[in-house]
Amino acid sequence: MRKRRAEKRYLKPDPRYNDVLVSKFINYIMWDGKKSTARRIVYDSFDIIEQRTKKPALEVFKKAVQNVSPLVEVRSRRVGGATYQVPMEVRPERRMALALRWLRTYARDRKDKSMALKLAAELIAAYNGEGSSVKKKDDTHRMAEANKAFAHFKW
Repeated sequence: MRKRRAEKRYLKPDPRYNDVLVSKFINYIMWDGKKSTARRIVYDSFDIIEQRTKKPALEVFKKAVQNVSPLVEVRSRRVGGATYQVPMEVRPERRMALALRWLRTYARDRKDKSMALKLAAELIAAYNGEGSSVKKKDDTHRMAEANKAFAHFKW
């Protein structure tokens, strides 16, 4: 290996909930470096969640992320001219990254008035084990299950 691995950067916890995962999610929501806007969207959606579910928003958020996190995924692997979809376990950092990305993407695709409402709706759906982001996780798991025959190509 020519270069050493990049050092892992650690985030500061967000000001309101004092949680690193929330500040990471704020960074995922952020567009064009507008962090204060992203922070406002996330906090507004958390307020909406508390109104609708009568539960602490942080608890709902963490459960939603947990429900969306994939355990296995398929990765392409070339073996002798053929490409196989090999099921592999997902590392914890990647699991978190995929979950946050899917939550953001499917929240943006929703039909609602504001991003805060869209995000709140997607998080509540994920918390209840439904919604597009949970469906994406299930599809990923199904793909891995279908390609279990190629598991011996793991590297």
